[in-house]
Amino acid sequence: MATTTDVTTEAAEAAIEAISGAANKDAAFSMALSQDQKDIREWVHGFAADVMRPVAHEWDEKESTPWPVIQEAAKIGLYGFEGLAQFFADPTGLTLPIVNEELFWGDAGIAMAIMGTSLAVAAIFGQGSGEQIGEWIPRCFGTPEDIKVASFCSSEPNAGSDVSALRTTAKFDEATNEWVLNGQKAWATNGGISDVHVIIATVDRELGSRGHAAFVVPMSEAKGISEGAKVSKHGLRASHTADVYLDDCRIPVGYVLGGKEKLDERLARAREGKKNKSNASMATFEASRPVVGAQALGIARAAYEYSLEYAKEREQFGKKIIENQAIAFTLARMKLELDASRLLVWRASWMGRNQVPFENAEGSMSKWKAGEVAVWITERAIQILGGNGYTREFPVERWHRDAKIYDIFEGTAEIQQLVISRAISGMHIK
Repeated sequence: MATTTDVTTEAAEAAIEAISGAANKDAAFSMALSQDQKDIREWVHGFAADVMRPVAHEWDEKESTPWPVIQEAAKIGLYGFEGLAQFFADPTGLTLPIVNEELFWGDAGIAMAIMGTSLAVAAIFGQGSGEQIGEWIPRCFGTPEDIKVASFCSSEPNAGSDVSALRTTAKFDEATNEWVLNGQKAWATNGGISDVHVIIATVDRELGSRGHAAFVVPMSEAKGISEGAKVSKHGLRASHTADVYLDDCRIPVGYVLGGKEKLDERLARAREGKKNKSNASMATFEASRPVVGAQALGIARAAYEYSLEYAKEREQFGKKIIENQAIAFTLARMKLELDASRLLVWRASWMGRNQVPFENAEGSMSKWKAGEVAVWITERAIQILGGNGYTREFPVERWHRDAKIYDIFEGTAEIQQLVISRAISGMHIK
């Protein structure tokens, strides 16, 4: 007669056998990175460690675009259309956030100078025709010998989070078959120094955000576009930010992304009260939010790793400061928040790449969480370093300055909460 112990043992053995058999089959789900992803991560990390970090303080102090570093990135294929296409082509959607995390681990200001072009590229890729994609995206980067950058211009002095308040106009001149743009853009990354500017303008103001469209304005060709005041910023100081002015700026009819015919059709549907997929600004921001979250992750990870090593070496009262629970528990929480944020970023990145709808605003979740975590971790890093953390001789104060913008740009923390609350409730919460 079999005992209870025998039955339990047999059941356990059967379960182990079943699990082992399943493990030998192709897994439907895995958190493991592919070898290609690991190789790319190591390659980008090497560039961040060897090229970016040694000059990070210098370019932060200069508050100017680090053209030599961008050129070095272009020479190895890290900056350019082919590199970005390779990162984006990954069917898991993880390579692009991995690349961003490593670059921003190196230095956020320099990394933004390298990756700032990608927002304009995302707009062209997401809303442009095949012909426009082929023509304009390569021009956003230039060549390793003649580096170019691009700028996505949406915000205005009185229209940031409220994209429906945009005042920049685009009117079609039938006599010349041209668009005429007038207005002022603010907070534009690479604004005024770019060869290609993607301008969000209103074609029909009565339609609010549904009357917006995206236009390609090449600085080298168009008249009436000029750089305004350069912004002196709290963080990301190696990344150029400026106003852009449009004064009767004329561009050919075909420079509206998607083409005039599709724009006219979309506007007609809006006037009839029918829904369209998204407005020009929000479509770009929705696609980029997980990547922005990955950038915040890179800053947060840099601060966590530095403060961890500092705590293991720094001695006070005859022992390493990490031996104090207050410090050790803070570092444990930093690691917890860092890993939790990465999981949200990776989930949203996978969903976006595989066209899984953000039914609960998962893209906003990833950006909101990662942004807040970056600010919190960099602040804790300063606290762990004490007085040293408050000086510019140590990098944590720079990382803290760089992190704060991730609570603000491409949708403030409050806007992300609004987006999420609307998604989970199905109601238009104000």
